[in-house]
Amino acid sequence: MKLHLQIPVAQPYQVVLEGFTVDLFKALSPPFPRLKILRFDGSFPGDRVEIALQIGPVRQRWTSLITEREVREQEAWFVDEGQELPAPLTYWRHKHLITQHNGHSIIHELIEYRTRFRALDLLLYPVMSAVFGQRKAVYQRFFGKPNGF
Repeated sequence: MKLHLQIPVAQPYQVVLEGFTVDLFKALSPPFPRLKILRFDGSFPGDRVEIALQIGPVRQRWTSLITEREVREQEAWFVDEGQELPAPLTYWRHKHLITQHNGHSIIHELIEYRTRFRALDLLLYPVMSAVFGQRKAVYQRFFGKPNGF
């Protein structure tokens, strides 16, 4: 399944890219499931992010590896790919794309995920959309809300 969310922010794309810090990552964490950051290296190729998800008494690890990072004239991005995923996920690729627009930027959350069953992928879609949809307020708190949005 693929999910694409777009969040306008007031800062230039280079500032936004450099703002992907552990503090932003903590702020982006959803209220459920609870997570504990075990490791956060950054957003350069080879960097790792490891978290423990707590769902009731069950604790699962999620490890992602940063596989790409590029800065161009009007956009920048980095990609994290799941290495160790919580059930029921079997595949995870998340591209954080920031594009420059007239006086502001847009953060694109481009997420691709899979489980073993297409029906389960579909059932998870509204959950993923809701979990990542809550990021808009956090991003705009960190990077400002552009005029007219």
